[in-house]
Amino acid sequence: MRVDPPVWLRISDPVRSALALGRPVIALESTVITHGLPRPANLELARRVEVEVLSHGCQPATVGVIDGQISLGLAADELERLAMASEVEKVSRRDLATVSLKGALGGTTVAATMFVAHSGGVQLMATGGIGGVHRGATGDVSADLHELAQTPVAVVCAGAKSILDLPRTLEWLETAGVPVIGWGTDEFPAFFSRTSGLPTSASVSSAEAAARLIQSHWRISPKCGALVCVPCPENAAVSPDVIEAALDQALVEAEKAGITGNAITPFILGRLVELTDGATLRANLALLRNNALRGAELAVELVRL
Repeated sequence: MRVDPPVWLRISDPVRSALALGRPVIALESTVITHGLPRPANLELARRVEVEVLSHGCQPATVGVIDGQISLGLAADELERLAMASEVEKVSRRDLATVSLKGALGGTTVAATMFVAHSGGVQLMATGGIGGVHRGATGDVSADLHELAQTPVAVVCAGAKSILDLPRTLEWLETAGVPVIGWGTDEFPAFFSRTSGLPTSASVSSAEAAARLIQSHWRISPKCGALVCVPCPENAAVSPDVIEAALDQALVEAEKAGITGNAITPFILGRLVELTDGATLRANLALLRNNALRGAELAVELVRL
C-alpha cells in the first residue's frame, strides 16, 4: 500500500507508521465535529471514538484542514481546535484548494474525507450518515454520491440522513454501480431510525463477510466505492413517525427562513434535536460511535484477508 503522500497532504506520524507496517487504518470525517454536533459533546465524542478505535486494534485517522494543511490524522490539540473554534469551513472535495490557500480551519465532508483517505492510501472511512438526493424539485444531489461513484473507499454509515429523499438516493447509487451493503440488516437504515422500508443491494452478518464482499467488489470495479450500512443501536434509535413529524416542521421553517444549500442540513439537524427533546442527538452520538467501532472491525478484517 502506498504511504508516500502527494505534496499537498500531511499524514500524521501514527497513521504513516500504521500504513507502513500494514496495520488497519480507518479515516474519520470531521464535519460531524465542526458542524454536526453541539459543543462540548462534539469534542467528547471525537476523543472517545479515537480511543475506542485504537482499543479495537485499528489506527484512527481523523481528516481535517488545519491552517490550510490538508491532514490525514490529527494531533489531540488539532482535534480540539477543530471542535471548539468559532469559525471553521465546511469542506467538500471542491473546497479543498480554496480552504488550503486561505490557510483556514476546515471540517471535511464524506466526499472530501473519501478523497483525502484514498490519496493517502486508506481504503475505509466511518461517518454518521451520507448525503444524498434532497427532497422536492431542487435538483440538489450531494457530492458524497459522486465521490462514492469514483473513489474506491468503503464508507461505514447508518444509511443516509433521513431529511433526504431516500428512494431517489438509492436509485442514484444503483445507477452509479455503488453496492449498498446492509450489515446485520437487509433494509436501508434511515440514520436516526433503524428502518426505511427500502432494501439494500446485499446483506452480510459479520465483518469478515463484509470484507470479502468489498474485496470482491474492488476486484471487479476497482474505481468505485462501497457503502456499508449499520443500523442505529436499538436502544438509541428514534421512531420514523417521530422523525417525520419533526422533519416536516423543520423543513417548513427552513423554507420560510430562506435557508438553502449546504446550510440546510446543519439547520435541520439542529431543529430536530430541539423538536425531539434531544432524542436525535442521543441517536446521533450512539450511531457515530457504533459506526466507528464496526468500521474498526472491518478494517482489521480487510487487512487480515
